[in-house]
Amino acid sequence: MSVRCNLFLSIASGVFDQKGKLLGSASSPIQIWKEKDCIEQSSTDIWHAVCAAVKSACSLANVAPEDVAGLGFTATCSLVAVDADGSPVSVSWSGDTRRNIIVWMDHRAVNQAEQINASNSPVLQYCGGGVSPEMQAPKLLWVKENLQESWSMVCRWMDLSDWLSYRATGDDTRSLCTTVCKWTYLGHAHMEQWKESDSRDMEACGWDNVFWEEIGLGDLVEGNCAKIGRSVAFPGHPLGSGLTATAAKELGLLPGTPVGTPLIDAHAGGVGVMESIPDEELKTDLTDEDAICHRMVLVCGTSTCHMAVSKNKLFVPGVWGPFWSAMVPEFWLTEGGQSATGALLDYIIENHVAAPLLSNRASSQSISIYELLNKMLLSMSHEQNSPFLSALTQDIHVLPDFHGNRSPMADPKSKGVIYGLTLDTSEKHLALLYLATIQGIAYGTRHIVEHCNAHGHKIDTLLACGGLAKNSMYIQEHADIIGCPIILPRENEPVLLGAAVLGAVAGKKFPGVRDAMKALNAAGKVVNPSSDPRVKKYHDAKYQIFRSLYEQQLSHRTAMAQALQ
Repeated sequence: MSVRCNLFLSIASGVFDQKGKLLGSASSPIQIWKEKDCIEQSSTDIWHAVCAAVKSACSLANVAPEDVAGLGFTATCSLVAVDADGSPVSVSWSGDTRRNIIVWMDHRAVNQAEQINASNSPVLQYCGGGVSPEMQAPKLLWVKENLQESWSMVCRWMDLSDWLSYRATGDDTRSLCTTVCKWTYLGHAHMEQWKESDSRDMEACGWDNVFWEEIGLGDLVEGNCAKIGRSVAFPGHPLGSGLTATAAKELGLLPGTPVGTPLIDAHAGGVGVMESIPDEELKTDLTDEDAICHRMVLVCGTSTCHMAVSKNKLFVPGVWGPFWSAMVPEFWLTEGGQSATGALLDYIIENHVAAPLLSNRASSQSISIYELLNKMLLSMSHEQNSPFLSALTQDIHVLPDFHGNRSPMADPKSKGVIYGLTLDTSEKHLALLYLATIQGIAYGTRHIVEHCNAHGHKIDTLLACGGLAKNSMYIQEHADIIGCPIILPRENEPVLLGAAVLGAVAGKKFPGVRDAMKALNAAGKVVNPSSDPRVKKYHDAKYQIFRSLYEQQLSHRTAMAQALQ
């Protein structure tokens, strides 16, 4: 069984069988507060939603509490603050104690990230050369500098998925996934001592105390790092004695139900799809361990995460990692990303004057606005005798950095660009802008893939999951632009499946995460790139324009900074 915390809308829960088939799922809404760069949530609200979603999913799946073999949590890499009693501590300017979570995409700590990166600490080489304001160290520094009272009250700072697991089991052990990827924990400190099969809590020996002291957060490493994690474990390791009596009652499950050490949601998506390879796509000339290193998982939702693994550590400038055992145990993870993809498409559509009319039309046809736009683009391509659909955007180019560039430029100050605007406000104009934005996002992914391969990766196959992976236009444009086949999973909820893998491993149904992945992952449709050479030539040209838009922005930024000196 699995539980996932989405970014804005809801908690989702799913029940899977031992073949990885989804038996039932449910969701429950959650609150969010947004004020400029500050985005906040409530752990209390999220836990209540978790309980409601779990009960509903079990009911829909017709699964009794005693039939649940294990439970896994996954969530966004948001920062939770609680006091010694486990009560929420405000991280908000408002002082509202409900608001004790800084959401992952909150960008209040841009200046703090710059301060930390100026330290040139050795740990930063494992973050692509520098921390992002979306990571925890900058957020922690911001709270200390701006909310002194809250800072003094907090007993535990936790990633959201770790907090959910702690709330369920009472075990404060942290995941190698969360600590390594978002807290600068050096997971490879455990390489020589432990393997996943050892399955135990490990003393947290991977914190660099000097780093925390240098950036002004030395108080977090006092008491053997009690506030940020004294012990860590591989994903899927069983926590404590399973569900506490209190949590079990709230969730409608049995006390003692095994709970696996959690994953961040994108990483759960990776675990849920990375072994979803159809027989015809298997590389018979490669060993099993080599084959998985040729794949990249795109977890496409509000943002997109680009997950690739390797047996040896590969340093890719501007791309997070290498992170040891942060997703697939005993493999190094490289994690690229785009901070706004689904969120950007929503923004482009919702802020166009034609959006209300199209939304009403889509509703009357019982389809999404994206499906309607895709149909419109097909009609426009025929009407205009376009050589191929993508050519409709020859005069519109989009740099999708509306929420900064996470990878590979690692520039949170980068801005979005739309080139080719006119006075046109028609529905067809919105369709073209939508397509150009999809293409801009895909060029960004191509940039990440090429950059990773230039630094030692051998990525030639993509797997995609998440809400955007259900958009046929989005996936086909990515396949055409990157030039790789894209494999979609059989199940519609692979992030939930990844969390279920954790529960299955904790419940001893499989000896390890990789074994569970091979048993539970299953491939669906394979989307191949166009074989038309004109399509490749077109996208190669647009890709060069895409790259130039960022270079021009840097030049303009420098010119304006000099003008204001």
